[in-house]
Amino acid sequence: MTLHQVNSFAAGEWISPGSGARPIESAVTGDIIAEAGNNALDVQAMLNHARAKGGPALRAMTFHDRARMLKALALKLGEHKKVLYDLSFSTGATQADNLIDIDGGIGTMFVFASKGRREMPDAHVYLDGEIEQLSRNGTFLGQHICTSLQGVAVHINAFNFPVWGMLEKLAPTLLAGVPAIVKPATATSYVTEAAVRIMLDSGLLPEGALQLVSGGLGDMLDRLTLQDVVSFTGSAQTALKLRSNPHMLENSIRFVAEQDSLNASVLGPDADPGTPEFELFVKEVQREMTTKAGQKCTAIRRIFAPENHVEAVIEALSARLAKNVIGDPQLEGTRMGALVSNGQKRDVLEKAEILSAEAERVIGNPDNFDVLGADPEKGAFLPPMLYHCASPDAAMRVHDTEAFGPVSTIMGYKDADHAISLVNRGEGSLVASVITHDPNVAREMALGSAAFHGRLYFNNRDSMKESTGHGSPLPHMVHGGPGRAGGGEELGGVRGVMHYMQRTAIQGSPDILTAISQKWVPGAAEIKGPAHPFTRTFHDLQLGETLYSDLREITLADIETFANFTGDTFYAHMDQAAAERNPFFPGRVAHGYLLISFAAGMFVEPNEGPVLANTGLDNLRFMKPVEPGESIRVRLTVKKKTRRNDDYGEVRWHVTLTNKDEDLVAEYDLLTMNAY
Repeated sequence: MTLHQVNSFAAGEWISPGSGARPIESAVTGDIIAEAGNNALDVQAMLNHARAKGGPALRAMTFHDRARMLKALALKLGEHKKVLYDLSFSTGATQADNLIDIDGGIGTMFVFASKGRREMPDAHVYLDGEIEQLSRNGTFLGQHICTSLQGVAVHINAFNFPVWGMLEKLAPTLLAGVPAIVKPATATSYVTEAAVRIMLDSGLLPEGALQLVSGGLGDMLDRLTLQDVVSFTGSAQTALKLRSNPHMLENSIRFVAEQDSLNASVLGPDADPGTPEFELFVKEVQREMTTKAGQKCTAIRRIFAPENHVEAVIEALSARLAKNVIGDPQLEGTRMGALVSNGQKRDVLEKAEILSAEAERVIGNPDNFDVLGADPEKGAFLPPMLYHCASPDAAMRVHDTEAFGPVSTIMGYKDADHAISLVNRGEGSLVASVITHDPNVAREMALGSAAFHGRLYFNNRDSMKESTGHGSPLPHMVHGGPGRAGGGEELGGVRGVMHYMQRTAIQGSPDILTAISQKWVPGAAEIKGPAHPFTRTFHDLQLGETLYSDLREITLADIETFANFTGDTFYAHMDQAAAERNPFFPGRVAHGYLLISFAAGMFVEPNEGPVLANTGLDNLRFMKPVEPGESIRVRLTVKKKTRRNDDYGEVRWHVTLTNKDEDLVAEYDLLTMNAY
């Protein structure tokens, strides 16, 4: 049998394994199927390549350019999923597991591509928060901005998700404009290598944007700078070793960790046997024990149920697990595959032995179980094993020992406060779930335990049909947790991108902030265009281009007509005496929506032209009431431009309404789509 040579991609070249290569075994058969590793990689050349080639090329692109690149990469990976599926079976993963890893990773890229286009500007600077007025007259302002780090992101990934684990880090990194060096776990590196080849062969990535280390990093961490980031997923022991690197500590190099986690699930006190919540709870626990053979950082390790329901949960869970077919992951009837290696199997059994000092095994015998289509002595197979700890308050190891496989421990609790105290003894987790139909129980659990968890997952009969599951990190929400879980926050939409950017406070005049942010700031210079702005294309409009309307008088007849036409006969507009008793109004006043309706008529250009559609208003505020007989004027200024495609772009206009004394009456942002 020819061994698969898992190559590295360094400084633009594929490099085959060399000295220091390690054998990789099939999780299903135990046979050696590949080898990976190379002690001769020039890690400084890799860093130089990323900084000199990949970084500048990515930073030259806007956030939207990078988002489009991510979408194209996701589509390309989607075209080659079967190649990745076929390789992944050797890791012990079933087809259902592959959907989580491969399709889930591709889906994560799509989400970041979408968020990059929708929530980030078509520019090189991300604005964090609103303008801060630092002076009385607004001539000196402040703004927080985020810009791309000018280094490299080193991604050290775990073995359990060779595709998703890479892509969930890579997507926000590339969106931030930072090149990545990916180091997968050796045991499943052959799957990661295939995914990297697909992306590199696509020609979509700039040179130096992505490199791969199949094996050890050597002394790469000792060569990093303040502009670099290390993002790690794995054990707490390894994380401590990496984050304690003296060079990294001395240079305050960013370190993002997602590590060991004693995740918990709580059956609410209201979820009696026979309720939808009880059935849901058992189903969730069974799924988390068996998906990826329990090798998930978010898997349920500790199960908490009301003391009087513990036996019922064990009985129901035993019935569900009895239907769980263990075997060759490629076979149609298999529900749970193998652990990633026999070494991992031994580690799980060692941890299970530690748990057995405080808990009794009530489900699953690792010495006697059936395996479909494979040899349990050669492959890395284990049955789901459930332990019962009768004295959770006195126990210690069930709250600090993670058997990273199909192993969980069930414990009883007396009341909600007791459940909270037990859940929190995990000292920090990625996720805790609570299955309850009682909103008060959910609130109590959130207030008592949210500080100990990166994510709280509540589910019940109302949300169960659409919920994504206890163990499913979503790219929209943060994935991480305090304490034992590592203290990091991956994913989380744009929050995940910020790990690879520097937040900087800039201060200066409105013109200075406008130039840096590429967003017109009130008080900056205004430009008088050559024609009405609604007659000018997206491409031709300039930031700061401004139109002033003529004055328009607001009459009592206008107010009454508007009231009767719309049905808005609120007393402040129709009853003089009542309005005078209101502390906010001098008497009858114009409707706010009358004012902005009139404003549209005062700045509109009615003929067919580049303005294709009005898509909404943002940040509408009414500052000062307008009485009958007063006049208003409108100012319309190009605030921001965002190209959407080759045909049109979004224009954000800053609109102000003032009275004849130049007092601000109303203010808002108008959004239009303009032909390019």
